[in-house]
Amino acid sequence: MVLLDLFIAATIPVLKVLLITALGLYLALDHVNILGEDTRKHMNNVVFYVFNPALVSSNLAETITYESMVKLWFMPFNVLLTFVIGSILGWIVIQFTRPPSHLQGLILGCCAAGNMGNMLLIIIPAVCKEKGSPFGSPEVCHSYGMGYVSLSMAIGAIYLWSYVFNIVRIYSISSINESTINDSSTSKYFREASTSDQGSCTEPLLSSNDLLVSEDNENGYVLPCTSSKGEAEARFSSTIKQQLNMMIAKINMRSVFAPSTTGAIVGFVIGLVPQIRKSMIGDGAPLRVIQDSASLVGDGAIPALTLIVGGNLLKGLRGSGIRKSIIFGIIVARYIALPLIGIVIVKGASRFGFVQADALYQFVLLLQFAVPPAMNIGTITQLFGAGESECSVIMLWTYALASISLTLWSTFFMWLVA
Repeated sequence: MVLLDLFIAATIPVLKVLLITALGLYLALDHVNILGEDTRKHMNNVVFYVFNPALVSSNLAETITYESMVKLWFMPFNVLLTFVIGSILGWIVIQFTRPPSHLQGLILGCCAAGNMGNMLLIIIPAVCKEKGSPFGSPEVCHSYGMGYVSLSMAIGAIYLWSYVFNIVRIYSISSINESTINDSSTSKYFREASTSDQGSCTEPLLSSNDLLVSEDNENGYVLPCTSSKGEAEARFSSTIKQQLNMMIAKINMRSVFAPSTTGAIVGFVIGLVPQIRKSMIGDGAPLRVIQDSASLVGDGAIPALTLIVGGNLLKGLRGSGIRKSIIFGIIVARYIALPLIGIVIVKGASRFGFVQADALYQFVLLLQFAVPPAMNIGTITQLFGAGESECSVIMLWTYALASISLTLWSTFFMWLVA
């Protein structure tokens, strides 16, 4: 009976997500056309620049303090482990499935970045309200749970927009450059073939850079000579500088301070600085209207994102030609391998005293390994215009199977920590 109560408590929040997702799918249908492709892109921009930063900053400012940060120090490390281990699993999926180059960043992102915020914001309050919840009083559970989820959401946003964002961007640019090089090589081949057919050749056997002019005879050419030690060192230094410039160019530092990351920083500052916190947080705070306004705007992030995911699933239903082995690999990585590794990490950390003996806290840590891919990956692919339809198919299957996987894992996790 206890296991059945835990199963029901785990099912309700997943059903909420599925209902809102189904509504987004319906609104995106051609004969309804309320949530069409252009509308979803505009909504993505609003979520990216307005809703997400407000949600992250308002929740963090309200629930995070210096004392709670000291107690919850393991959570940022735990979230980092989910990203690192997920990336390794994604690399393994790529080695087995051999996908096109423009999909490799998407696969790594889906395996690395879990839905650390939105799913937990729905799951934790719903679990706390259920009768079979093992986490005590609903009010206390909700208060502490929202603090854990807010930190999880903020840390996840920082890693997502500083790590996954750049992975998808780099692979998108690489695939575009590769396509451009192939096109230019093909056109060059046809130009050279056309020239050879006319019986003329304008290219020398040796380029002018490789030929050295003799001081005794300006019109005589000699074979290339060996470079001196100083010239070799200069070339080596120049090569290193070029490599460093290429690395700096690939890492877009502006994306590290994406709106969600900036919102997280603002939330940390408000929550951790006592003077600012007293002026903005609480019923008697003189600037509480700012916090209330940010919270009001942030409340729109979860339904808007979930509706967008539902609308994007329409592309997934229509198909995109993505191989089934890729989808299967991502599902195995996210729903089987990661949760099993997470159990070992969290229970091991608890055994060695790195994690406090709080059932709800450990439950949140375990859930971070079992959630589906982050919804914002769809936003990132739409921003770069790379792998949108493939991302829709991946989201369709991962979120459809999340109704089963997340329910079973949540039930097991609640039994494990209780």
